[in-house]
Amino acid sequence: MAQQDNSTQFQLERYKQRIKQLEHENSRLTLINNRVNELLNATLDGTGLCLWEQHIPSGNLTIFNQQWGQLLGFTREELPAHINSWKNNLHPEDKDWVIEAFESHVAGKAETYQAIHRMIHKDGSVAWVSDRGRIIEYGANGEPLRIMGTHIDVTKEKRYEEDLAKLAHRDPLTNLLNRTALVTAFKREKQTQSAHHSGALFFIDLDGFKIINDHLGHRYGDSLLVLIAQDLNRICQQLLSPADTTAKQYGFHIARFGGDEFVILTQCDNTNVLTQIAESLLALYRQPIKLEGETINIGLSIGISLFDELDDFTNVCEQADKAMYSVKKHGKNNFLFW
Repeated sequence: MAQQDNSTQFQLERYKQRIKQLEHENSRLTLINNRVNELLNATLDGTGLCLWEQHIPSGNLTIFNQQWGQLLGFTREELPAHINSWKNNLHPEDKDWVIEAFESHVAGKAETYQAIHRMIHKDGSVAWVSDRGRIIEYGANGEPLRIMGTHIDVTKEKRYEEDLAKLAHRDPLTNLLNRTALVTAFKREKQTQSAHHSGALFFIDLDGFKIINDHLGHRYGDSLLVLIAQDLNRICQQLLSPADTTAKQYGFHIARFGGDEFVILTQCDNTNVLTQIAESLLALYRQPIKLEGETINIGLSIGISLFDELDDFTNVCEQADKAMYSVKKHGKNNFLFW
């Protein structure tokens, strides 16, 4: 009996030692796991990646290395960590196709979910997100249970792309279209309107700009070019796209070709309206104007070419340019139809 008690005591001691060993091992593994999580979070934060997981049946979301809602400026209390919160903050123009892409993967129609889309920030601004995910667990009947993925804020990159695109199609000084963009607009309208494509092109050159630029400096010259661009846009807006919706509306584009050359492309082929635009522009500078404490004289030489579906941009532009130079030769500060 005593021998049996000793054996039982021995077994208990062994179990206690084993428990201590397991507790020690568990503590060690816990420390390793915490360290791995710290390294993972640091790595993800360093790349801007956010690791997320969704429990598909409930729609609940878990964000592992960032606070939920941080990307859009919300707190957890303001924005529940749920799939519906994500859907409700998708940009209206992206919402349908992004949800379709997500649900297509969940339904097994696509191997992964991947989308670069816009979301609405708390302050009303737009945030761009690169989002991707994949099903990682299925139920006994093959139904998807969990999906895990990453998203990254790519707003800066998208804005950079937009700025590059803007530079490729806009004059950086006046923010008007450049020549390439105007040619593209002409071709696009010609394709969409086909046999009904018609309108007019104004080629405008400033009279006396070089003297002003040389005398008062390039910075002053730039200010004058910006003023001219604003005046062109204002007159075109008033006469081609008036606020009175009952009036005839015409589409138009304004470009700066470089230096002191401006071009107006419009779908209007009504010579009365076109004449009114030219006369209104000339009237703006008939008297000396004041700009940045200086009083200057500036004029416009304007050539106008009408076109139809048979004309290409190069010919139309050359015709308006020739009409403009004819004005230059005969006294300047006037307009002429080709």
